[in-house]
Amino acid sequence: MRSPFARDGAQKEEVGRDPDYRFTLANERTFLAWIRTALALTGAGLAAVQLLPPFAVRGGREVLGLLLVGLGTVVAATSYRRWSANQRALRMDAPMPVTRLPAMLAAGVGAVCLVALLLLAAQALR
Repeated sequence: MRSPFARDGAQKEEVGRDPDYRFTLANERTFLAWIRTALALTGAGLAAVQLLPPFAVRGGREVLGLLLVGLGTVVAATSYRRWSANQRALRMDAPMPVTRLPAMLAAGVGAVCLVALLLLAAQALR
């Protein structure tokens, strides 16, 4: 069966050579860690909307929740691309590709924290 992710008409499994299984499993564990992070962000977003008391700013819980769920969605989608690129590099015995996922996640979490801080400050000033 032809892989929908194949490049140049070849199946991913036919490109390059089989890497050491330990590296493949490490790549898979890293992918699963990113997926757990995405699930945690999504769960935190849902919890923010459902469990936090209302802020002084109308719609504050919803904004916070949407930011967290959106960040979780981006992390989940990007983590698959990262896994695929790493797997291809392992098969081709090439250097691992550079990724912006950690920086993007740090910036996203920082932005969510800033929004939460502003919401709390508005609550305190009320």
